[in-house]
Parts: sequence; structure tokens; C-alpha cells
Amino acid sequence: METLPDLLSAPLAALSVGLNPSIPSVKAGFYFANPRNRFWKALNQCGFFDEHIEASFKGCQYLHTKYRIGFTDLVKRPTAGCGDLKALDYRNGSSRLQQLIDDTQPDIVWFHGKLTCQKYLQYSEGKPSATSWGLQSWTINAKPVYVSPNPSPANAAFSLAVISDSYADFFKHLS
Repeated sequence: METLPDLLSAPLAALSVGLNPSIPSVKAGFYFANPRNRFWKALNQCGFFDEHIEASFKGCQYLHTKYRIGFTDLVKRPTAGCGDLKALDYRNGSSRLQQLIDDTQPDIVWFHGKLTCQKYLQYSEGKPSATSWGLQSWTINAKPVYVSPNPSPANAAFSLAVISDSYADFFKHLS
């Protein structure tokens, strides 16, 4: 199966990092495409945008060109769930993400989910992290790091309101 291509160009205001592409996203050709994924709803409810951003490739392009938000995933292999990912996926993905951060020089790195951030740190720095929600006390290559709840439908522990509030806080840190 193909994967979802990165949507990147330097310099970035933010680098949005998901865990890995969902199969519906790969088929649709854009990030967070699963109709049950709450990214687009939370984004539109967070109060940062005057306009409605549509859940589509055009919506991703709009965020990229107008707001300089780039999109990638820690692991580029699409799966039905994160349980299908292996240590090698995380190891390769962490190395690739480190290079993307170096290349695109984002003002802030935005991880969707603690698991995404923790796996990156485990496999790039060889250590587990004490990841919290929101702006982290540590950086990656002197770039601030923000962690918001994963909007995936598999992450039902967080309501749309909580995710939207997290996005509202994130956008306060966008330059």
C-alpha cells in the first residue's frame, strides 16, 4: 500500500506530526481524512480561524500555504491501528522525523498524542520521556514542542471539546 506524502516546505511555522497514516487518509489523499477523526472539527472549533477549513486535501494545502503548517507522520506505514506498528517502524520514523525537523526548521513541533511524542523520543534519543499535555519544558533542536491529544477515533478518552481546547492553546504558541 502507498503512504500519505508529507506536505512540507521550509520554513514552517509548525510541523504537525501524527503517529502514522490511517488507511482512509491514504485512500483519500489527505491528513486526518477518516470521517470519524476529530482533527478538522476541533480545528474549526478552536477559535483561531475566521474561516471554516474543509476536511480535504485543499484544507491541508490551505493550512500549509496560509499558516505555514506542515504535515507528516512519525511512521509513514499506514495501518488499521497502532498495534500493527513495530520497533523498526519507530526507529526508522524517528530518524526520518529528526531529519525533517532539521530540514524544515519549524518554529514549533506539534505532536498529536503522547504516544507519538514518546515513541519519537524513545527511538531518537534512546530514552523514555516524561511527556505532558501542552507545551513541553524541553525542545527538539532548540524548537519548542507541543503535545495535544490524538484526534483519532481510536482515542475516545478525549472529547472533541478537550481536543479543541488543546488546539486553541497550541495556536497561542504559533508565530
